Amino acid sequence: MAKKKVTKTIDDINKKIKEGKVVVVTADEMAGIVKKNGAEKAAREVDVVTTGTFSPMCSSGAFINFGHTKPGLKASRVWLNDVPAYAGLAAVDCYIGATEPPEDDPLNRVHPGEFKYGGGHVLHDLVAGKKVELRATAYGTDCYPKTQLRKKITLSDLPYAAMLNPRNAYQNYNCAINLTSKTIYTYMGVLKPNGGNANYATSGELSPLFNDPYYRTIGLGSRIFLGGAKGYVLGPGTQHNPKAMRHENGIPLTPAGTLMVSGNLKEMDPRWVVGVSMLGYGCSLAVGVGVPIPILNAEMAEFTGVSDEDILTQVIDYGNDYPKGEGKSLARVSYAELKNGMIRVNGQEIPSVPLSSHKRALEIANILKDWVEKGELLLTQPQETLPS
Repeated sequence: MAKKKVTKTIDDINKKIKEGKVVVVTADEMAGIVKKNGAEKAAREVDVVTTGTFSPMCSSGAFINFGHTKPGLKASRVWLNDVPAYAGLAAVDCYIGATEPPEDDPLNRVHPGEFKYGGGHVLHDLVAGKKVELRATAYGTDCYPKTQLRKKITLSDLPYAAMLNPRNAYQNYNCAINLTSKTIYTYMGVLKPNGGNANYATSGELSPLFNDPYYRTIGLGSRIFLGGAKGYVLGPGTQHNPKAMRHENGIPLTPAGTLMVSGNLKEMDPRWVVGVSMLGYGCSLAVGVGVPIPILNAEMAEFTGVSDEDILTQVIDYGNDYPKGEGKSLARVSYAELKNGMIRVNGQEIPSVPLSSHKRALEIANILKDWVEKGELLLTQPQETLPS
């Protein structure tokens, strides 16, 4: 007699977490389990698959409240270590973006885009417990008469600080090359002329959205790893594109889903919130993101069993095509090829270079695994899943 197909609920899995009986594996481990045992058996044996990615994620930042002054001040402009923050919110609220450069940076006047410090670095310094100079100006009102503020602050001094990233954990992204005769400087790093290197920025089989390609289990309220702390998915990130072209296994072949995420900045770890300076382009922030995927049935086991060999991405010429907004694919390569360090495009062998860290992505997946196994993180039933 055939065994009944596996079906579980989030509540079923959370009960096993509380009882200390949950079975958790990382996404790279699950790929081997599914390949060896098949999806149905894997779904019977495994309850949760943990994922991870650590990479520059430009669409990141933080909402900060720096507290009322005496007399009161209604900030119209705010700077943190000379990096402008957006102050059009309320009296002492602001938002600092990861890619915001410092004002009047003398280096930038000579070499455009060569910022050594920016919004991402401010966030790292705050999370690392360093002192940051806060400056604010105001036009003065009857209820908020103060017009100037300058003081040193630390993260612990702030009444409120929350990371809120509009677009993280891209589900697949371009592999970038440059077929022009000159070196170019991009958000995908320095690209040498004549196809001298190929840069990519996704962690492959460990990446969160590759393991739930149709967003069956991820959405509003999903608990995640963010910057070393427990965070949440707020919904689809900006540029979320579920209609992207997909392979027969459901994996998109082009940039597709994204996550909008948030978490308490005060609970984060500087190892997972790192300011980045991209030569000739500008500043960014490398962020650690990990999502636990519940194995509710064989379909989810199949999805989380995806391997680097199964995942293809497109190669784009950032020297000729990308600036024109064309994004024409020159080839499709697997993440297995990319991670092996060499791809072939138009008959030419090109060294491939990751902007994301596989080692740190795996570390995130293992931290998440430990949290779930110890009962420190329960899974969440999304209030609304991502558009699919």
